[in-house]
Amino acid sequence: MPVAVAVTSSFHSFYKLNHRLSASFLATLACATQKPMVPATSSNSYSNLGPYRTIKESVTFEKEIKKSKFIAVAGPISSEQSAHSFLSQVRDPRATHNCWAYKVGDQYRSNDDGEPSGTAGKPILSAIESSGLDRVMVVVIRHFGGIKLGTGGLVRAYGGVASECLRNAPSCVVKSKVPMGVEIPFELVGVLYHQLQSFQVEGIKQDYDTGKDGITMVTFKVDFDQVEKLEDALKANCSRDIVFYK
Repeated sequence: MPVAVAVTSSFHSFYKLNHRLSASFLATLACATQKPMVPATSSNSYSNLGPYRTIKESVTFEKEIKKSKFIAVAGPISSEQSAHSFLSQVRDPRATHNCWAYKVGDQYRSNDDGEPSGTAGKPILSAIESSGLDRVMVVVIRHFGGIKLGTGGLVRAYGGVASECLRNAPSCVVKSKVPMGVEIPFELVGVLYHQLQSFQVEGIKQDYDTGKDGITMVTFKVDFDQVEKLEDALKANCSRDIVFYK
């Protein structure tokens, strides 16, 4: 849930302005963030919300190596749960091995699925990391062809087909949105909306039930790297103190 941060010249004015949010706004913003309450200050880091490159859709790459068929399937994911879902969709129960790895931000996992330790999952993960992609999973399905590849051969095979699969995948850059709210006097709403339009925010909603005379709450989502710039623009264009919520 969000914590109010007043943009004022002193802590006295902060406590004067920081009244209780309406229950409806708290519920809306808490649902949007689904994160525990944390202080939102000018020194906050949004690195975890930064832009990332991922693949647009699931792609497949197939290669035969010494009579073994390797099929790499890569897909975009958003969490550990979606990684398990992706794996259940693409794994082949008839195959000899279904080895995999995924990366979501600073979280990652890999699995050799019966291959010698470190010869499958880790090379697949290395291929993901080398690609510069995030929020992605690669499953490499192997149908054994009767010829053993050895430790080095397995590492090259699994890492190679995973790299080739990702290299052929169409990618895109995704920018995360930060949910914000602004408590502002009625007479400044026009100024606020003009700034919000210039920053191309999304999902604008207005709530008059703030419990304060002449004050309304406007909520929206803005690109993570535009948060501080938007705050500065509003402070520069509004003649009165306003309260931000993140």
